[in-house]
Formats: sequence, C-alpha cells, structure tokens
Amino acid sequence: MLKNSYKMLFLFTLFLGTMISINSSSWFSVWMGLEINLLSFIPLTMKLNNLFSSEASLKYFLTQALASSTLLFSIILFSFFIEWKSINNFQSKINIILASSLMMKTGMAPFHFWFPVVMEGLNWINNIILMTWQKIAPIILLSFCLNNIFFYFSIILSVIFGSLGGLNQTSLRKLMAFSSINHLGWMTAAILSNQNIWKLYFIFYCFLSISVIFLFNSLKIFNLNQIFSSFNFKYLMKTIIFIPLLSLGGLPPFLGFFPKWLVINLMMNMNLIFILIIMINFTLITLYFYLRISYSAFLLNHNEMNWNYHYFFNTKKKIIFSFFLFISIFGLMFINIFFLLI
Repeated sequence: MLKNSYKMLFLFTLFLGTMISINSSSWFSVWMGLEINLLSFIPLTMKLNNLFSSEASLKYFLTQALASSTLLFSIILFSFFIEWKSINNFQSKINIILASSLMMKTGMAPFHFWFPVVMEGLNWINNIILMTWQKIAPIILLSFCLNNIFFYFSIILSVIFGSLGGLNQTSLRKLMAFSSINHLGWMTAAILSNQNIWKLYFIFYCFLSISVIFLFNSLKIFNLNQIFSSFNFKYLMKTIIFIPLLSLGGLPPFLGFFPKWLVINLMMNMNLIFILIIMINFTLITLYFYLRISYSAFLLNHNEMNWNYHYFFNTKKKIIFSFFLFISIFGLMFINIFFLLI
C-alpha cells in the first residue's frame, strides 16, 4: 500500500471534475464538476503541522465556495427566466454574474485578491496545479458567456494589477501569481479573438510555468535573496534560471513571445488598438521586474551562504531541465522554420 495513496485518489477526482465540467451539456453538471474539482484540491494542499498551508487551503475554499454559490445563483436565474420566457431581457446581466463567478475561480482581476495569498502558502507542486490545471475548466466556460464590454474591463484590470502587483515583491511565489494574473488578461483577449489561439497560448503558458517552477522546486528557492546568495559565482546556473523567466515574460526571441505575437496580430485585425496598447505597455512592466532580478543576480556581489550548498541537480533533473531550456531558447526559431516550410 502506498504511503500517500490518497493523493492518487484526489488527483484522479481532480482531473475527473474538470472533465465533467468541460464536457457537460447543462450548467448544473458544470457546477457539479467544479465542486468535485474543488473538494479534490483542498486535501492536496493541506499539510500536517504547517499552518501556512492550512491557512491557504481555508482561504482557497472560502473564495471558491463564494464563486460556486454565485455560479449556482446565476444558473437558477437562467432557469427561472427561461421558464417565464423573458430570458432575452436579462441575458446580458446574468452573463455578467456568471462570468464574474468564473473569473473569481481563475483569479482574474478584479477578483484576484485571493490568488497571491493562496499561492504564498502552498508548495511549488500545488502551485503548478493551481496555475495550470485549475484554470482549464473556468476559462473554457468563460468562452460560453462572452460579454465584450465586461471582458475588456477585466482584461485591462488583469494586465494592470498583474504588472504593478509584482514590482515590489520579494517572494517568488507571489511574483509567479501576479505574472499568472497578467497572462490571464492575455488569454481572455485571445478568447475574444480566436478560440484556437487561446488554447495555443495556454499550452505555451503551462509549458513555461512548469519549466520555471520545476527549477525553483528542485533548488528549494522561495525568495529572491536565495537566488543571490546561492549562485554568486555559478553564472551558468543563473542563465538556466533566468532564460525561462524571460521567456515567460514574453521577451523576443524566446518561445514565450510567440503566443503574445499571435494575440497582438489578432487584436490589430479587430481594431482593438487602444486595449492592445495598454496590454503591451503594462506587460513591459512584468518584463522589467524579470530583467531587474536578472541584472541584480548577475551584476551584484553577494556573500555565499553555506546552508545552500546542498541544493544540486541530479542527472535526471539535469536532462529534464536541459530539455525545457532548449525549447525555451530555440522554440520560436523552430516554429518560424515550420511556417516557412508550409
């Protein structure tokens, strides 16, 4: 019997809840799948004798419960007005309530208040699940309740809060949380432009986030000062850390620039120039604090701390992260060659 076999059960029901939501034909089944997903994630986040994870689990549960109750309320409103055949008069208002509940589940602005706090209390593995898999069902469901004006408002706020919120952060988990909020704004813009583009954007976002968090988890890094003190003279290791970070920020010619490039092209074709200018300018701020971290780690001198010597890569981790690094650097070049051959 596996020691942590219960985790396999909850992981299975976690995936099952998402599959139920995105393959449902009724909103009530969608709500049921989201509840299964929520109640499966809570036990995975809780750790014995760790008050931070328990606090983060409680905050996550309360926020998601509020979002689920709002979602159920909007579903009841839908069924009530359909029964009285007056849905056309209130459909846009109910869509806003429905979209708000789904945005709260993903952590989009202006419902982002819980996301950095919850990520700060979880370990890196749970953060990967929260940043990637937990966003799949709500984002797909958002594409079924489009409201352009409300979505434009949320896109602008997500990009602004995601950029400005990470400026003075020293915690890498909060930094990744605000970066995720910024990317959610771009993904929402991709939903309004083209359904296939947001899927491609989400795949690239998941790949780059996993590559960055894999390194942080391997080296047990949680704060910026650990980067400075641990790798004072290991410039190769600093390069390995910051190339995926800069790719996640969307710096050309790295791979993370490609999905942003597609979204920019689509929004220009839709004449959404004003929103696009705001998105680009504030995304440059996220790139600024990534570059600031990189310059500080490379150019400033810091004392080497003995208590960090035991963090190292084994052979398996070196192979995995070498693959992530290679794709991050040369992925955009391969994509361009592929399109030229087509």
